[in-house]
Amino acid sequence: MPKRAAAAPFYGDYLPYLVARAGFLILNDFHALLKRFSMPVPEWRALASLSSGRGYTIGALARVTLCKQPTLSRLVDRLEARGLVRREAVAEDRRQSVVVITARGRKRIAPVLATARRHEKRVLEGFRPKDIAALKRLLQTLIAAFETRGS
Repeated sequence: MPKRAAAAPFYGDYLPYLVARAGFLILNDFHALLKRFSMPVPEWRALASLSSGRGYTIGALARVTLCKQPTLSRLVDRLEARGLVRREAVAEDRRQSVVVITARGRKRIAPVLATARRHEKRVLEGFRPKDIAALKRLLQTLIAAFETRGS
């Protein structure tokens, strides 16, 4: 009886697994670099997200940093106590506040952002710029589609 070729494993062609596996490998490598800065991952995510100068509500910042809201609130309290972020009232609705990065926070995150860009460049070495742009565009589209659906 002839031997059947082994089927490729399901996860080898399953998008959620491929995205998760790639993210896991890339982030594990990067998180090791964060240790040089004595910066925990949640602090990195928050300060990197705020580094553009845009203010975020706690809920919005929780979404972009992949943190649960209560966890992020406690993190923001700690970052605020260290002078890295501050809460500002929203002009249109004084009951709401946004979290913004301070000059001290920008100084803390700047070398880490530079390291992150170098790491990304190393990870993507050998890929064509147009393929990198296409990959990022596809992932951004996928994320936006799921956020729009409420998933």
